[in-house]
Amino acid sequence: MYIPPFTITDEITSLIADIAELVGHLTATADHLPAPHLRKENRIKTIQSSLAIENNSLTVDQVTAIVEGKRVLGPPNEIQEVRNALDAYELLMELNPYKEKDLLKAHKLMMTDLVNENGRYRQGGVGVFDGQKCIHMAPPAQRVPVLMADLLGWVKQTKVHPLVSSCVFHYEFEFIHPFADGNGRMGRMWQTLLLMQWKPIFAWIPVETIVKEHQQEYYAAIAKSDSEANSTVFITFMLQCLKQALMEMEESNQKSNQKSNQKILSSIRHNPSVTIRELQEETGLSESGVKKVIRQLKAEGLIQRIGGDKGGHWEVNTKL
Repeated sequence: MYIPPFTITDEITSLIADIAELVGHLTATADHLPAPHLRKENRIKTIQSSLAIENNSLTVDQVTAIVEGKRVLGPPNEIQEVRNALDAYELLMELNPYKEKDLLKAHKLMMTDLVNENGRYRQGGVGVFDGQKCIHMAPPAQRVPVLMADLLGWVKQTKVHPLVSSCVFHYEFEFIHPFADGNGRMGRMWQTLLLMQWKPIFAWIPVETIVKEHQQEYYAAIAKSDSEANSTVFITFMLQCLKQALMEMEESNQKSNQKSNQKILSSIRHNPSVTIRELQEETGLSESGVKKVIRQLKAEGLIQRIGGDKGGHWEVNTKL
């Protein structure tokens, strides 16, 4: 069986431990998923950043408007790219990362009305260019089906930690460059899909925003791995991006939780008989999310329940 060349360094081992700790904390504090409004925001950031890496000029506000069905002024092909990416990411929970047919299905959606070969492997040669300079010439088209079968087979059977194997897949995918276009956005999406098999929360981690901030380093890591015929450098870079994305998400969650706590406390103060459903509507949290905040406020002695669920009311501790 084909085994991609890479080395697990001390730095990679340390990054795996750091990321696992962050994931564990996020999973515990977010009840396995971020709040609905954060999931929407992060999905928009993911799509906007991944397309921006491919020179799409639409802003986060414009992508948000497209998501909300509003009219947006911009290049038609760039608007189409956003719509396609939305359709492809909507399928994340249904796709099997180890099946070739699902990979082709996702590419067909991602590149609809953008290339003629959407949903099919390329039939000709292709290179990666930085301006006028070719920085990578992909393997011949006739080898693509075999190379992809080997790669999908390896990532399905490997015992390597998913954080590493997903990075290896991402690099090898870009090296093979199986499609006429859309390889970058597909490679990043497929790494997310692979990570989701380990921890579902990765569906909502906008690591692409970090990659976009370090775009030149991203290409440099690919080029360095090419020259060394070993993906260790790329693995290290992507794990650093994942760690930063998780840290930023944790910070964002903390700020969101603080706002939710304040909003619920204020609602109870103004309407002691407010219901869980009404608090859901006001905060955008799920029922379990609202109840979790209430438990926290009660534990901190900020509120108390007088009477039962029916006919009772809340009281705010005004002495604190």
